[in-house]
Amino acid sequence: MIEGNSVQDKFSPVLRDFVVLAREKLYREPQGNLLGHAREFTRGDHKLNPDFADRIGENSPRPAAVLIPIVAHEEPTVLLTQRSKHMSTHAGQVAFPGGRIDPGDVSPLAAALREADEEVGLPARFATPLGYLDSYLSGTGFRIVPVVALIEPGFTLKLNPSEVDEAFEVPLSFLMARENHARHSGVWKGVERHFYAMPFEKRNIWGATAGIIRSLYEKLYE
Repeated sequence: MIEGNSVQDKFSPVLRDFVVLAREKLYREPQGNLLGHAREFTRGDHKLNPDFADRIGENSPRPAAVLIPIVAHEEPTVLLTQRSKHMSTHAGQVAFPGGRIDPGDVSPLAAALREADEEVGLPARFATPLGYLDSYLSGTGFRIVPVVALIEPGFTLKLNPSEVDEAFEVPLSFLMARENHARHSGVWKGVERHFYAMPFEKRNIWGATAGIIRSLYEKLYE
């Protein structure tokens, strides 16, 4: 865990600015009802595809949490995963560490940290939470609570091959540049879907992951 001004004084100017903005603008607590109706969400796939909320119907979205891990290198990065090709949902897609909030999780933060440890072996002791974004409604019916955390370098990952094929880092500056946020469309289950995409090297960051990144950019920089 990264604590104290003496440690943070060693951050690069880019990272210091990000931490200041995060602590000023992110929420201290998760926003909204974990079991709220789809129409209550201010962020989500339905903002580009209004019919998504209709397809979810009257059922409450399933609660989930993801960790947005900002690795405190001199050039800060965001740690992402490539989901296993054998997963039942979102197979092979780029994602944040995270998953469903279990009954035993005391908070979305606890769920996000647990999932990060289970998926990629990132110990919670390396994480300093900075705050929450607005909950994000995915087109597959999950109410995702994004938790932004600063990650102290020096960790060694151990991937769970049943969930994650790879873990990799992308420069924060790339993801927080508006010009890298492209609007794409494609057909999903016979319906045209619109989504954000942020191709980086050989990776295609898109869908809910890109939508949450866009949400972070708008929260901090607009």
